[in-house]
Order: sequence, then C-alpha cells, then structure tokens
Amino acid sequence: MNLRATFFKLRQQTLDSCSHAAFKPLAYVLAFFHAVLQERRKYGKLGWNICYDFNESDFNVCLQILDTYLTKAVDSRDTRMPWNSLKYLIGEVMYGGRVIDDFDRRVVKTYMDEYMGDFLFDTFQPFNFYADDSFTYAPIAAPNRDEFIASIDKLPLNNTPEVFGLHSNAEIGYYTTAVRETWAHLIDLQPQTGADTGGISRDEFIDRAAVDILKKLPKPFDIWRVKRAYQVNITPICVVLLQELERYNRLIQRMEHTLHQLRKALAGEIGMDAVLDNVAHALFNGQLPDDWRKLAPATCKQLGDWIEHLLRRSQQYKYWSVSGEPLVMWLSGLHIPESYLTALVQIACRKNNWPLDRSTLFTSVTRFQREDEIEERPGAGCYVTGLYLQGARWDPENRCLTRSTPKVLVEPLPVLSIVPIETHRLKLQNTFRTPVYTTSERRNAMGVGLVFEADLRTEEHTSLWVLQGVCLTMNLD
Repeated sequence: MNLRATFFKLRQQTLDSCSHAAFKPLAYVLAFFHAVLQERRKYGKLGWNICYDFNESDFNVCLQILDTYLTKAVDSRDTRMPWNSLKYLIGEVMYGGRVIDDFDRRVVKTYMDEYMGDFLFDTFQPFNFYADDSFTYAPIAAPNRDEFIASIDKLPLNNTPEVFGLHSNAEIGYYTTAVRETWAHLIDLQPQTGADTGGISRDEFIDRAAVDILKKLPKPFDIWRVKRAYQVNITPICVVLLQELERYNRLIQRMEHTLHQLRKALAGEIGMDAVLDNVAHALFNGQLPDDWRKLAPATCKQLGDWIEHLLRRSQQYKYWSVSGEPLVMWLSGLHIPESYLTALVQIACRKNNWPLDRSTLFTSVTRFQREDEIEERPGAGCYVTGLYLQGARWDPENRCLTRSTPKVLVEPLPVLSIVPIETHRLKLQNTFRTPVYTTSERRNAMGVGLVFEADLRTEEHTSLWVLQGVCLTMNLD
C-alpha cells in the first residue's frame, strides 16, 4: 500500500502539533483510509466507476482539519469527539469533492462510517481494519514518526483485495483485465498485410467473414406495417417498439452497406477509404467495427458474440411486433432500455392518475430462474431477464444477496419483477440499492451507462456490498 510513502513524507512537527490523545492514532487511520482509496484503483470498475487522483494534498488538508478540530476540543475541554463534522469535511468535502459519481461517493462515505467513530478506542472490543488467519490490520498508536514507519514496515508487502473490503475474486478480475489489455496490444502489433496466414490470404479471410455476416443479417423491419397494426391503440410501449425498430433498421442497413462496399474494395472495384479499412481491420481481428458500434447499444463483446446478440435482438423485436409485448422482456435486447422502463411508469401514471415526477420503480427478485417458467403477465409492471450480478450472487433459497462463489466473477440473476409505484408508498427494509449498468464498463464520467437502480434484499449490512462494488449488468463480456 501507499501507507509508508504517506507517513515517510510526514514531519514529526506535524504529529506533535496537536496535544489531543486521539490525534496520532487518527492520523494513522486517515493515512490508512487515504491508502485504501488509492489501492482500489488497481481493481478497475470494481474499485471505482471513475478513476480519481487522490493525492498527498488531500491527505495533508484533512490532517490539518483533524488538527484544528481536536485542538479546539482540547482548548474547550470537550471530551466528545466531533465525528459528524470530521466525517463530513473529510469524506464529503475533501475526498468526496473529487468524486463525481454517486455510487463512488457512497463508497467514500461507507469507508468513513467504517473507519471513524468511538469504536476506534473501545478497549473491550478492539477495532481492526481487517483480520484473517495470517495477519491483523489494526490501528497504530505510536509516539513518533519513526515508530509509525517501523510498524508500517511490518505490514504484508502484498495485500489481498479483502483488506480494502473487496471480494477475493477482484484479484482474478484484475489479472483478467490485464491479460485482455495485453492481448489487445498484441493484436494491434501483428502485421496487417496481405501475406498468407493459415492457408488463405488476409483479404480472402475478410471477404469470407463479410459473406458469412451478410448471410446471417436479418431483413429490416417493415415499420409502417407495425404502425398500421397499432394505429388504433398507440401506447407508450408501442412508441418504444417503433423507436427501437427504427434504430435497429439503421444498424442493419449500415452493416449491409459497409459489407457490400468492403467486398467491392477487396475486389478492386472501388477505393478503400478509412471507414472500410477500419471494418476490414475489425473483421480480421474478430472485433466490432467502430462504424457499427456508433449505431449499436453499448457493448464489450467481441464480434462473434455480438452477432449472436444482434440476431437474438431481432427475434425479440419480431415477436414483439407480431404478438405483442413479451411476457418477459430481455432488457439487454433493447437499444435504450431506459425508455421502456419510463413507458411503464407513464402507463401506470395515466391509469392511476399519479404525478409522473412522484413515481418510481419497485423491484423484487422472483423465484423464476428462467423466462420459460412464466406463463402469464404480471398484474402491473413487467418481468425482465438478462441481468448479471457482479461482486455478489443471489441465494435462491433465502432470496437475498450472498457472497460471491470463489473464482466465479459474474452470476445470472433470476427473473426480476419491476412495478411502477408512487414514491411515498415505497417502503424498503433490508435492501441494497444496486445500480444496473449496460456493460461491465459501468458508468463513465459523463454519466452514460446507468440504466436504473434495483433494490435487492440482503441479510448482511449494506456496507459489505458497497465496498465489494456490487452491481448488475445487462451484458456479459
């Protein structure tokens, strides 16, 4: 951890500046907190949705805040610790001021609640940051800087993810991501020439891939026919379907056009421009071309898996346009799933005369493991499938969140029930507010990627799931 570097730069005069007995132990707690926030960056999206540059100045300013408040307590002979003020200024203002994602801010706040309180000085039940069979990470109270550093040097050199509140699977995820990045760089380094590879030339390989995709491409939907079928009763759900079909048609038509043009370019009939060159490069490497990605829902899939996903989307759209809204909506098959959920709320508001801005979604995990187990539509709302838990798993017997299975990074969630409800009627107990993202990339700095929030039942304290980075995603990589 960066704990030693933080204390090595700390001057003895700074530690001696406050006479409060709790100052030096809290200085170590603050340094440990600072190091943990930095170490979470190693684990990518499990650690933080957005990577933040917590630096030395953040720690120094917070140490000054600690000095100011504890010195004031000494001068006024106040034996009470100003925990609320310290947690707000350190967690919400100084460190939280850098954090722009709501769920990342929740992580910082949880660390503050876990690391700061009267429990730090409880002699009957000593506090530990983390403890296992091999080592106990306990607060250190040393008289001077050198003894602090000597104690820090006794800490293990390699820290497991559990020290930071993450699951041991986070280590696997870290190495998996590193291997993927290395593989991507190796692909970029391979020669992009027309030399023979594997018995056929590069151009011939690309042409065969283009032909194969063209054979699989579904035909564009006849949107006017769908409109005529629904013209008597155009509901918000129908509007969503028509918008989805328009976006899907644009993607299919663009794919068909670029593939035909690419084949002509490979045959020498037309010139190879930048777009076609990118498509050729992507097909050769089994990746999704940028030109198609612009018109498709966000994805981290490779080309083969993405084509299968595309065809399955077509099947759902076909059923929806002919037979009506599916009993169970495959949410990741929609281009903009948020619009479908918004339409559900609109329908409920019109039916019950609710104000739209005072309505929300109530979610509950059903006992149905597969969509084919469901025979009838719910009385209100909808059933959705295709959600995956990351950082935890679902216990079907106790119907609650439980810790991840070792070496299993992602597990499917049973069918989820979503019901629109008035906000003031939503009474939740023992639930964890879980973000639902489109892909494992979660949410970016622009706020893109978050679809909705699901309330999942838990028998554990919610801080466990917050620190383990639990979320739901609509797509596997």
